[in-house]
Amino acid sequence: MSSGLISPELGTTSFLCKQRFLPPKVGILRYNSCPDREFFDSLKFSGRKCRQSLVIRCSDNPQNVDLPRYYSKKEKKPFPVPIVELRRAARERMKSRKGQPKRPAPPPKNGLLVQRMIPLAYAVLNARTMLINNLKKLLKVVPVQACKYCNEIHVGPVGHPFRSCQGTNSSIRKGKHEWVDAVVEDVIVQIEAYHLYDRLGKRIPHEERFSVPRIPALMELCIQAGVDIPEYPTKRRRKPIIRISKSEFIDADESELPDLPPLDPKPVLLTEIPDPEIIPPSNKDEMVLLAEQTLQVWEKMRTGANRLMKMYPVRVCGYCPEIHVGPSGHKAQNCGAFKHQQRNGQHGWQSAVLDDLIPPRYVWHVPNLDEPMLQKELRNFYGQAPAVVEICVQGGAAVPEQYKPTMRLDVGIPSSVSEAEMVV
Repeated sequence: MSSGLISPELGTTSFLCKQRFLPPKVGILRYNSCPDREFFDSLKFSGRKCRQSLVIRCSDNPQNVDLPRYYSKKEKKPFPVPIVELRRAARERMKSRKGQPKRPAPPPKNGLLVQRMIPLAYAVLNARTMLINNLKKLLKVVPVQACKYCNEIHVGPVGHPFRSCQGTNSSIRKGKHEWVDAVVEDVIVQIEAYHLYDRLGKRIPHEERFSVPRIPALMELCIQAGVDIPEYPTKRRRKPIIRISKSEFIDADESELPDLPPLDPKPVLLTEIPDPEIIPPSNKDEMVLLAEQTLQVWEKMRTGANRLMKMYPVRVCGYCPEIHVGPSGHKAQNCGAFKHQQRNGQHGWQSAVLDDLIPPRYVWHVPNLDEPMLQKELRNFYGQAPAVVEICVQGGAAVPEQYKPTMRLDVGIPSSVSEAEMVV
C-alpha cells in the first residue's frame, strides 16, 4: 500500500505502509533521504526525482481507551461468550460427531492431571507469594491510602479529592473519603473459594457450607492443577474414571497398579514473609529494581493463571463476586446480591474470566509526582491503572505498553480550570 503527498513546493513524496489500516498511534522508525542532502533541500532544489521512503510501525495498543465497564449491583454480568454462540458451537459439535464412535475424555475431564501444566501451577503459586512479599516492601516506601469506610484506595502521599465514597454514612459526608494507611490486603483482593478434596465429586450442598475450608481461589486453582500442599489434601487418580452417565461415574480399580517410582523433586514453594521481618529497599536503585521485579511477577501470575483457567474450569456468580474452582458451582445458598430472594440465595454460575479470579483494582494515575494532589475539576483528564501497576510506576518502574491506553499518558492535562473549560 502506498500513498502520495503533493505540494507545490515540496513536490511528490511517496509513503510505503506495511498495513492497510493505521491505528491511532504510529511511530516512525527509519527515514532514508537522498544522499548528501537535507530533506527539504533535496525536495525543493533537486532537479531529479527522489523517492522518499518511510517505514511506519503500527502499534497494537490504541492511544486512549476507557476502563472496563462498571456493572451495578442490579445488573448481571455478561457471559464471556454469548449464549447464541455457545448453542451454535454445541450444534456443530453434535453434527460433526454424528455417526462416529464416542471418544474418551481427555485430561482433566477424565480425572487425571495435565502433566505439562504442573510446573506452570507451581510457578503461578510462587509468583503470587513473591508478589505479596514485594508489595509489603514497596508499601514501606511508596505511600498508599485506603478509605476508612469503603474499599477504594489511592496511590500517593495524599488521597484524591473526588467524592465517590459509598460506605457508611457517605450521605452525611457527601461522598468524601477519609484516608488511612493501606495494607497489602487493600491492594490485592483475596477472592476465596471452597477447597475440593475431589474436583469431580458431588457438589457441595448448602448444609456443608461451613464444614468445607475456604482458601484463596488462585491457590485452589493451582492445587487442582497439580500443586501438593499438605494442609489441603486432594485426590489424585492414576487411572481415568469410568463414566456411567453425564453426571455419574466410578473410579477405576488402582489396586493392581505397581507402586509409583521415585519422582523428581518438585519445585519448592515460597512462603510469605511476616510483617515484622519486612526489610524495605535502602536506596533509589533498590526500589527501582524491586518495582521492576514486582511488575514482572504480576504479569507472570496473570498470564499463568489465564493459561490454567483455559484447562481447568472456573465459575463465577453472575450477580456477586463468588468464585468456584471446578466444573460446576456449589449449591450453597449464600448469594446476597440484587433480588437474591427470588433465587432463594442460589448463585447464577457462569464461566469466569481472568479479572474475576484476579481483580485488578483500578486506581487514579498521578501524572506528576511533584504535584501529587489531583484537581477535582480535571477528573476527566486523568487516567487509571491497576493498583499494583501504579505502585510500581511510582516506585520507578517503566510503564508497560498494555496499560498505557487506560493511563492516558498522551492526554495533555490543563494547568488550570479556566484552561480546561476551553477544551472542546
